[in-house]
Amino acid sequence: MNKELNMLEATKKMKADSYKMAALSLDVRNTILKNVKEALILNQEAIFEANKKDMLAAEENGIAESVKKRLKFNEAKLKDVTDGIDQLISLNDPINQVLLERELDEGLCLVRMSCPIGVIGIIFEARPDALVQISSLCIKSGNCAVLKGGKETTNTNKALFDIIYNTAISSGAPEGCMLQAQGHNEISELLACNKYVDLLIPRGSNQFVQYIMNNTKIPVMGHADGICHTYIHEEADLEKACRILFDAKTQYTAACNATETLLIDRSIATKALPQIAQALEKGNVKIHGTKEVSEIISCECMEEDAFNTEYLDLEISIKCVSGVEEAIEHINTFGSHHTDCIITENREVAEQFMALVDSAGTYLNCSTRFADGFRYGFGAEVGISTSKIHARGPVGLEGLTTYKYKLYGDGHIVAEYAQGVRQFHFKDL
Repeated sequence: MNKELNMLEATKKMKADSYKMAALSLDVRNTILKNVKEALILNQEAIFEANKKDMLAAEENGIAESVKKRLKFNEAKLKDVTDGIDQLISLNDPINQVLLERELDEGLCLVRMSCPIGVIGIIFEARPDALVQISSLCIKSGNCAVLKGGKETTNTNKALFDIIYNTAISSGAPEGCMLQAQGHNEISELLACNKYVDLLIPRGSNQFVQYIMNNTKIPVMGHADGICHTYIHEEADLEKACRILFDAKTQYTAACNATETLLIDRSIATKALPQIAQALEKGNVKIHGTKEVSEIISCECMEEDAFNTEYLDLEISIKCVSGVEEAIEHINTFGSHHTDCIITENREVAEQFMALVDSAGTYLNCSTRFADGFRYGFGAEVGISTSKIHARGPVGLEGLTTYKYKLYGDGHIVAEYAQGVRQFHFKDL
């Protein structure tokens, strides 16, 4: 893409090229992905060098540890993203699929087909691996992508984008398949491109996502917070509960699907909390608890209404509840409708929890950290959606498609049906 074009001109060009991108065959899109994977591996040393510059700048600028964890791009992150590309290649084509085929009348057939959304703008945080995942998903789903990463990842993102973009173009993608927005002012410019950009997916703080939603006419999909809960029911296996909670809190604290609040039935609190505290202590987790919790274990006392904190660090809130009904009420009040888990051996109670908790993901006896496109077999994700329209939960290939209707006729006119000359018979084929 011509770097001299302003955002409006660039997205106009992308809109024109989005139809070409949508028309690429599955073989061409998979070949692009295969070549991108090989190019990333071939140029890994240059990527790692660029990441070292970003990591050094983050250290010098006193960037928070939670951000630095997301910022780091090493051999393990490279393997994760290339494994994700392999998974994407293996998945069925998400576009050009027949979703419905119905004969309205003899010779008049309606077909609903999946198709790309078009031009998608993704504004994401300091995670270089997100740039690879998003680019790959857009290529597979036939979408064009405007990519804006965090300033902390400037060098890494540029190295990754150049490799992916140049490989895509040389492998058959149109020139307007991708654009990297680098300046902060380009966010405001992008928000004004409602004529050419079909969807925005912001990934960041609650304040940032709200800003995006309030300053654009472009449809916005995403989530603002990740206040996830683990609820330990009185019929839980405590050994299992400690293992799950430890993973949900400590496996990767900076992720939006890490558990931030633990709810536990009051009937088992005296017995269970010391065991849970001991497990969390091994991970250096700081505990914030209600007055009731603080009388059972040593922790920092918190107010009953202070449960809307997303720590993104080795800290957790704990509260005792009277049972599953209070746990559900608490989660629906203080949660962010992201991912919430119940730990119990009572299947009936579990189904009640999973049905009534109003979140994109409700889990039984497993870590909230499973809320991820790669772990769902989606081939990574562009983000997590907590909205209820179009896509919900990890947004993978299916979430990056929409559909169109095709109607095949042979001289059919509405007047004949309005006058009763002909009748619809609606037969699914």
